[in-house]
Amino acid sequence: MAAPRKVTRSSRHYVGDVKKQLRHGYGIYVYANSFFRYEGEWKDGKKHGHGKLLFRDGSYYEGEFVRGEITGNGLRYWATRGNTYSGEFQDGELHGHGVMKYKDGERYEGEFVFGIREGHGLLVDKDGRTYSGAFHNNRKHGDGQMTFQNSDHYEGNWVLDQRQGHGVLHCVDGTIYEGQWRNDVFSGQGTMIHCSGVIYDGPWINGRPADVAKKITIMGEDIIELVQGSPATFHVQLRKEDDEIADNENGRVLRISAGIKHIPSAKSQATNILELIEDFEDKPIQTPFGYECINYPMSYLTEEKQPQDRSDPSLMKHTEMESSRAQQPLSSDPDLLLETGGEPSNRHDEYPKISISDEDNSLPPPNKRVETGQASFEGVVFVPPPARFFHLLEYNDKTRKKTSGKPTAEKTDKMTVSQEKIEDSRSEILNKERKGKRENLMVDNINTARPGEYVVMVEDITSPPFLGHTLPTAFKLVRIVPEKSKAKSNRKPEMLHAPTVS
Repeated sequence: MAAPRKVTRSSRHYVGDVKKQLRHGYGIYVYANSFFRYEGEWKDGKKHGHGKLLFRDGSYYEGEFVRGEITGNGLRYWATRGNTYSGEFQDGELHGHGVMKYKDGERYEGEFVFGIREGHGLLVDKDGRTYSGAFHNNRKHGDGQMTFQNSDHYEGNWVLDQRQGHGVLHCVDGTIYEGQWRNDVFSGQGTMIHCSGVIYDGPWINGRPADVAKKITIMGEDIIELVQGSPATFHVQLRKEDDEIADNENGRVLRISAGIKHIPSAKSQATNILELIEDFEDKPIQTPFGYECINYPMSYLTEEKQPQDRSDPSLMKHTEMESSRAQQPLSSDPDLLLETGGEPSNRHDEYPKISISDEDNSLPPPNKRVETGQASFEGVVFVPPPARFFHLLEYNDKTRKKTSGKPTAEKTDKMTVSQEKIEDSRSEILNKERKGKRENLMVDNINTARPGEYVVMVEDITSPPFLGHTLPTAFKLVRIVPEKSKAKSNRKPEMLHAPTVS
């Protein structure tokens, strides 16, 4: 068969090679409507081989043609949308593997079926999110993983562009969630390991835990009675909405502290700026007992026994304190004698040693992490509050000496008014005398709190807060009594008018 003769034939629509009166070889063809223009190879009158089809609006296709159809590998550009596709075609449609680049910055590389994303693909959207996985009908559908713009990473099931079914989310802050999803949020059974250390394992609804702790409960009687200087153990539970133990929670951090009733004192003109700053920092806390209190750290028993060698430098501070107390004459002040039942005593030697810090003569106990909704603060010891709070203890003492039993609401109101009048009438001289008594009391009772009523507070200090929510503080009344008072009476402590604290 003879090779086709190269002929240049001019006409209105075609310029190029022909064979047997058919376009064959290389030629340029302008369609009758002048919207399309083809430059490339022909065979038997049809576009076949490599060619370029141009559109009047600037769009074009360049690549392979088979028997007049866009089939094979090629490049397609849409001028009006600014999108570009490079990959496989069939009968003019995107079909097979290809890469689509969109004008807004989105990019898809993967499988197409007649112009639709179908099968496995990699999508980087305009927001910077990267998805790699299954597609169906142009949507993320099936198994896939996505890395978000903030570097959070999800791997699991998708349904119509949304996370649904089982999946695992790794957040950039360290939080991990594994469980069920619905409509792109946590929904169903799931476990979250929060970046704060909190672990929640339970049901979720619309992205929020459905069975989470709602409050902290300090176990025990409404008023817990303790012997002065003796260690105590406080058991704490996290409770749900239905008051059941939140045993599906672990890791919340709780802190325990003591509190004394806050009664504002009248400041003299000699008050210095340091005292004003201290008062500003120590903000009163509202309690459920009808009054505010000031909290301060508690101490705890050391696990190791203190050495007996007085030459040990680590014992120097304690040795000097004990020596100083031994050399000082016993106080004859009536107010101080009342605190020991009318008898002078060095009772600090009768109780276990506690750790004392340089600041405020107290060392807060270690914070506790909750396990299965519960925590225990063991070996807690009430110590005197900082010196700047001693005026509050004086009021408590006077109130306790004048009253006994369960006060009525009317008596409580009168007591408060009376206390305010007494405070307003105090002179600077009396304040100086009491200051001396406070200093002596700090030396004589450095390890033990004075008898009276205190408040125990347990706070949720989880940081950062679990899902942005902190549990409300729990309160419990504690009555500290001298040791002999406990021995004289075995009856239960009388109930105060304050409401029950759970």
